[in-house]
Amino acid sequence: MQRYDDHASSAVRERLIDIARREPVALVSDAGTPLVSDPGYRLVREAREAGVCVTTIPGPCAAIAGLTLSGLPNDRFLFAGFLPVKEKARKETLEELGAVEATLIFYETGPRLLRSLEAIAELYATREVSVARELTKMHEECRSGSASELIEHYTAHPPKGEIVLMIGPPVPSDEIVDCDALLQEALTEMSVSKAAGKVAKATGLDRQTLYTRAVEIKSQ
Repeated sequence: MQRYDDHASSAVRERLIDIARREPVALVSDAGTPLVSDPGYRLVREAREAGVCVTTIPGPCAAIAGLTLSGLPNDRFLFAGFLPVKEKARKETLEELGAVEATLIFYETGPRLLRSLEAIAELYATREVSVARELTKMHEECRSGSASELIEHYTAHPPKGEIVLMIGPPVPSDEIVDCDALLQEALTEMSVSKAAGKVAKATGLDRQTLYTRAVEIKSQ
């Protein structure tokens, strides 16, 4: 057994992930559900990025199971049920909840997933989104990326089964970085549009705002 808490270093995570490449590793909690107001989301995120298969033991509901697999921040989350079917109501719901400083969790169906992702892409293009599907079943899947990236994937691979759709929280104002240096570096090797997209993905800042600033830098 190895202790893992909020103060664990990246070296500790790297060691655990290296072990997980060779043999099963179980993350357990001494009370409650692991990753729900409990350490572990950074370990899950980095394990998935490293290509290590991560699964969850069935818990009280799909929303919690999806959250534990997503790698999204889990210290605060809001479960909001199913998004409305009608486009206007769906957009209004997303706008209403968008300022909540927490990971948003929705239930969704396969036939409606793309429409919901399109609404998210329009409103929150830079936020990380996760789709957890067929949880605890043979074809369990948890895929993360921008809404646009997920639209591309699920257009080519129409989703089936029960779905948990999650949106990462807004970037806190005290974590927003000076983007000029990042834009200047990106502009040396790519177009204004691609530079804005790259920095938006790296920082979580609004892509359109970055695009406008990149145009200004390019013209100087």
